[in-house]
This record gives sequence, structure tokens and C-alpha cells, in this order.
Amino acid sequence: MIYRFEEFELDTLKVELRRSGETHSLEPQVFALLCLLVENADRLVSKDEIVEKIWDSRIVSDSAVASRIKSLRAALGDNGKTQRLIRTMHGQGFRFVGNVRIATATPRHDETSGRDAPTNGRSAINDLSGKPSIAVLPFRLVGVAGAHAGVADALPDELITVLARLRWLFVIARGTAFKFRPPEQDVITIGNALGVGYCLTGAIEVVGETIIVAVELAETKRGGVIWGERFKGKIDDIHTIREEIIMAIVAALEINIPMNEANAARLKSPDRLDAWSAYHLGVHHLHRFNARDNEAALVMFEKAIGLDPSFARAHAGLSSAHFQNAFLRYKPDRTTDTLAARRYAERSVELDPLDPMANFAMGRAYWIENDIPAGIGWLDRSVSLSPNYAQGIYARAWANTIIDNLDAPRSDIDLALSLSPLDPFRYAMLGVRGLNYFADGDLTAAARWADESARAPGAHVLIAAIAVAINAVAGNDEQAQRWADNVRRRNPELRQAHFFEAFPYPEGETRRRLSTALAQYGF
Repeated sequence: MIYRFEEFELDTLKVELRRSGETHSLEPQVFALLCLLVENADRLVSKDEIVEKIWDSRIVSDSAVASRIKSLRAALGDNGKTQRLIRTMHGQGFRFVGNVRIATATPRHDETSGRDAPTNGRSAINDLSGKPSIAVLPFRLVGVAGAHAGVADALPDELITVLARLRWLFVIARGTAFKFRPPEQDVITIGNALGVGYCLTGAIEVVGETIIVAVELAETKRGGVIWGERFKGKIDDIHTIREEIIMAIVAALEINIPMNEANAARLKSPDRLDAWSAYHLGVHHLHRFNARDNEAALVMFEKAIGLDPSFARAHAGLSSAHFQNAFLRYKPDRTTDTLAARRYAERSVELDPLDPMANFAMGRAYWIENDIPAGIGWLDRSVSLSPNYAQGIYARAWANTIIDNLDAPRSDIDLALSLSPLDPFRYAMLGVRGLNYFADGDLTAAARWADESARAPGAHVLIAAIAVAINAVAGNDEQAQRWADNVRRRNPELRQAHFFEAFPYPEGETRRRLSTALAQYGF
């Protein structure tokens, strides 16, 4: 890091203090003390902490600490009377009060090329992980928050802990990210300094009995905001609000970062794609829900695995693409894809048993094999590993609806929709809600949700078939006929046997009613 204040530069890499470009020598303990105070400029540093960090907890006198402080002040042109940069908090410790700015690390000389080669964190982290990376910064306080000022640190701190559970995302630790305090939060500078592709910033305002939290997700290459949200609630409900904010942010990142990564990958030449870029392009094609894009997804996932055979999510993506082939019968014989969906899901779990997507893929592999009860266990595990994983939550709701466990899906679908209102599987979430009301006998609500599901972006032909059946049972004959015509235009070969392959309802009243309704319209 390079820390700048007044005309000084503190270079922790070169162990130098420079003033107007000229190097000033400091004793090792004095330099270490300066680093300690500047790196923690946002808070008081106690005498005990100074002794612990500078003297390794050895017993030293107060005069020894005072001597080093005096030497440091002299080097900075400060003194105990003016305390322009280092302020003494009597009986407590010291605080650096200068305006500290953080700059990108200096370039090193590349001996092989004769050019300056960047040593910033961006290249180091990308070389290390290849995955998307993010820094969650301390939130900014607007106005006077009083007793609730701690939320500005507590909320991002908890977010770091939760985001660290996402296996696909590299999260900068609190100790580093919290060095960038408001107002010094230029995301381009931070991206270069820490080597992250994304920054999450926020602002907190308390107005009377109301707390308002605004958050933004920005990409650090150009500083553009790719997602933002505003939350509002009563200050007395701060703990409930905190949970809702964290859930919403995690779900939003699950959608928006992969989407942004896919957009960036599309600009790359195919021969320059790394494993993560290929994977994100695969996800982009996968979620278009048609045969042509699904084939492109298979190619991208296979490319990702070729570049990195141990990439668990690429195997899970390949399983999902084969699942889609079998589920929507893109090919006459679904046996090969059914087996492949299981094989790649098993490999994904083997490579990373704690990845929610790997467990999600495993649960759906059982689904396509017509063993939904066995699959629910894997979907439960997916959600337990990441409680905010909207796609895992929705898939569990589908599974429970099919086996007529009607209570659990309602809360799951409400949660999935609130977590990810723009999810690529939103049409499916709405369809589950419609089927749930259908099984429970509320045909008016069922038809309403079935229609909304079939109209939603990405809705495949089987969703339209659901709308046919539900509207037929509800007595909405004209609407049922419109959806039947829609199904035949999109897939003239569709039969109810295909419908029940995809949605393997057990023998019972719900299956009988769906079957009768589909037969009524020639399926």
C-alpha cells in the first residue's frame, strides 16, 4: 500500500517515508509505529496495542513509547503542542488525524522486458483465483446516527462473513477492506489497490424513528454502478431489517455479478477465454431456455472444464445443461442426457461438496430420474449451505409441490421471489405458486399465477402447458385454448407423457386432474 497525507507518502512495500518525493529515513520501530497509526487512522490505537505490535508484548516503559512518538512527530514536522497529525488521547493512546488517502502500489521494474510491470493486487488476485472478487467497504453515515452509528461497520462486517460462504466469489477480508473508509472510497482506486473487480458501498441515515440504508454494487474497471437498492424501516426493528438487507444483497450479487461477468466475457476473443469467463458465458446461454443456446452452454462449460478440470461449478453447469436437454426434450432420446446430468453433478459434488450449486445440480439430477424424494435432500443441503440461494429455494419448492407437500413451497417461493425478483427462473417460481394453489383448490389464484408465469420472460413451453391445464380446470376455456394454441405453435409434438416426464407427479388426485385437463385440449 501507499498512504498519502499532506506532502508525505508512506510506502509499505518499499519501507519508505517520502516527503515531496525525497526519502526520509526512520528508525525501524518509528517506521512501524507510523504504519500502525496510519493504517488505523479511523480509530484510537491504545498504548497496549502499540506495545503488542511494536515491541512484541515485551515489558517497556511509558517513556519508551513517548520517545518513539516524539521521534515520529519530529520526522513529520509535528509536535506535542500542535498535534497536527498525531493526537494524544490522555490515558488512552494515540490517533492519526491527518487526511489519509490510499494509492495503488508502485510499479516494479521487469528485468526481462525492461518495462515497468504492475504489482497491484488486481493481477495478483486474478492470478490466484480467477474468480470474481469483491471488497465490502464500511458504510457512510449520513447525519447523526447516535447510538446506531455502529451499524455502519456492523452491517458490512456481517456481509463479508456471509459472502465468504459463496464458493464462486473471492471476498477481501475485513481488516483490509475497512482501511478504505468514507469519504476515501473511489472504487477505481480501490480496485487497483486491492485487485478486486467489484466494490459494495453503502450509506446509512437515521431520520427520527426511521433508518434508511442505500447500497451500490460497482465494477472497479470503469467505476460503473451495476446494481443498487434502498431499504427503509423502523429503527426499533434494526435486527430484522439487517437480516432482510443481507439476504437481499447476497441474492442480488448471485444474479448481477455473473451477468456482468458474462457481458465482459462476450467481448473477449474465444481463444482468450479463461475458465471463469467460459463458465459465465455458459450460464448466460443456459438461462435463455432454448435448444440452440443450451447447446452453446454445453460448449462453454466443456471449454471451462478443459481449461480447469477441477472447476466444480463448470461441472455443475454441464449437469444443468444436460438436465435442460432431458427436461425439455431437445433430443428424442433423453436417456443420454439424464445419465450425463447425474454424472457431472456427482463430479461437481466430489470436487466441492460445499458448493450450493453443486448440490442443486445433484438434486435436479434425481428429479430428472423421477426420484424426487431423494433429490429434496440435496436441495435442502444446497439451501443450508447458502440460505439466500434463490434458485435452490425455488427448486425445493418445485419438488415439494410435485409430491403434494403444500405447506413448505409457499414460504419458499415467497422467499425466492423476494430474494431475487429478477431471477432468470422467475417464470418457474410463479409457475410453482400456480401449481401450489391448484393443488390446494384455489383455482382463481392458480389461474392468475399460471398466466403470469407463462407470460414471464424465459418461460418455456411446459410452463404454457401448465397454464392450459389450470385454466381448463378453472373453467377459463378461452384462456386455456389460447395457451393450447401457444403450445402447439412452439412444439407440435408435445404430449402429456412429456409433461409428466418433466413433472413426475405421483399417482393421485392432482395428477389425475392435470391429465384430464391436458387431454381435453388434445395433449
